[in-house]
Amino acid sequence: MGRSPIAPGTCGSVIGLLWFAGLLATGSFGFLCAGICISVVLSVWLCGAAEKLLKETDPASVVLDEIVAVPLCFAGWLIQAHTREGAMPPPERLLRADTWPLVVAVFLLFRVFDVLKPWPVGRSQAIPGGWGVTVDDLLAAVYVNLCVLGLLAAMPVRE
Repeated sequence: MGRSPIAPGTCGSVIGLLWFAGLLATGSFGFLCAGICISVVLSVWLCGAAEKLLKETDPASVVLDEIVAVPLCFAGWLIQAHTREGAMPPPERLLRADTWPLVVAVFLLFRVFDVLKPWPVGRSQAIPGGWGVTVDDLLAAVYVNLCVLGLLAAMPVRE
């Protein structure tokens, strides 16, 4: 995906949606959290190695940072769903008529915050190595969650 001539970060983010669906499919909140943590550590390590190998800071062809950040973009929604239902939502919930617009909004918000890099997202790229590559995407996910939680708070409760 990173070799895509058009929007490699967006292509990587699509894989991030699949990664998130895969984590949801386990049905385990603990496994989802462990998967996210392990993938973040791997992203820091592999993105740092890629910078050295390619002799480039945050190379566009490296999209693992986008992939691992996308599940974090859904943290607020997941916590709300888990609190209401007492269980993690299944991956097919992402495609339901009442949910897919939120999924699209999360995806687009992530891309906007990742591209525009509002403070401190842009400044975080100065962190050396793979941390700088990965942390900016994780911070973009924080901004997405702030927006999503605001949106969810404004939506009527569905029983």
